[in-house]
Order: sequence, then structure tokens, then C-alpha cells
Amino acid sequence: MSSNLPRCASLLALLAFLAFASAPGAGASEVASSPRGKVFLTVDEALALAFPKCVVERGAKTLSKTEQKRATALAGEKVASRLVFAYSATKDGRAVGTAYFDTHRVRTLRETVMVVVAPDGTIARLEVLAFAEPLDYLPRGNWYRQFLGRKLDDELSLKRGVKKVSGATLTSRATMGAARRVLAVHRVLALRSPKTTGG
Repeated sequence: MSSNLPRCASLLALLAFLAFASAPGAGASEVASSPRGKVFLTVDEALALAFPKCVVERGAKTLSKTEQKRATALAGEKVASRLVFAYSATKDGRAVGTAYFDTHRVRTLRETVMVVVAPDGTIARLEVLAFAEPLDYLPRGNWYRQFLGRKLDDELSLKRGVKKVSGATLTSRATMGAARRVLAVHRVLALRSPKTTGG
């Protein structure tokens, strides 16, 4: 796998995310919960799992305000940042998929997930990289497999195609939000003409 992201930076980014969750001023409950958080994978490790023997290119894209609003409407979830980092993978010159990393709040602390979008616009992989909440709030692996092959439609919902998790309701909601945001942003970017730069 080839990537222009420095090896140490991926781990430092996740450690920074955990540090933010337990920083002074973040709230007493966050400080108390942070030691139970865990980094499962670095960015490089997650990309290697998703795209073995592939060339991975990291690209920064800026959504226009119109694109940001369109993505928010499609997702049914707020797309807060206009800056998007997409990791596009190819193998033997053919597109394999695109990975996005979404960091969001679960209850009071944060998690980071990787969502891989296949060339047909469906979810090919979903991995939890870091989770700062108590691990009791983390669903089992079988639950995440419900996302595989899903596209951005009404079935991608905890009320329809994906079952809720007892005892991890907030995590399941946060993960669903991340999946829908990623698919929406991916769709909006796919609609761009080659000359579109955003802004």
C-alpha cells in the first residue's frame, strides 16, 4: 500500500482525538471516562486492511456551501466541515474504493470510524479506529456487518434496515450518522465535473 500520510501522523492524530476528549475543560465526566477509551487501529493500519496491495492517494477536497447543504440534506445529518479528506485506492489501475474517516461525539466522548465506499456507491467496510467512551457502549462486530452493501437510501436507518443495539443506542446512532454523512459527501463529490474545485 502506498500513501502520502506520514506513518507516525496517523497514530498521533488518534491519540490527539483521545487527548481532546479528556482535556481540562472538557467536563469532569469526560475526564473520568477517558482512560477506558481505546485506539484499535491507526489510519495506516485501517487503510492497509481495507486496501491490501493497493495504491492509496490522500486527497483534500473543499465542498462549496451549496455542496455542503446538499450533502446535509441527503444524509439527514449535519455535514459540519466543508473540508473533506478522501483516500482513493486503485489496484492495477482500477478503482477499488474510497475511504473516509469520521470523528464524532457519541455520548460525551468521541469515536473515529472509517467508512469505505465501493465504486458502486455502497459501503464496503466500516471499522472503528478509536473509541473514547467506556467499551461497554461499543457494539459487537456482527452489528457493524449490517452496513456492508448498504447504499444511501431509506433502508440505511435504525428504524428500517439496520437493527439498534441494546445498551449501545447512542453509539449506533452516531455510527449511522457517520455512515450517512460519508455516503452523502461521496455522492456530492461524484457529481462534480472534472473542473470543479469547490469553495
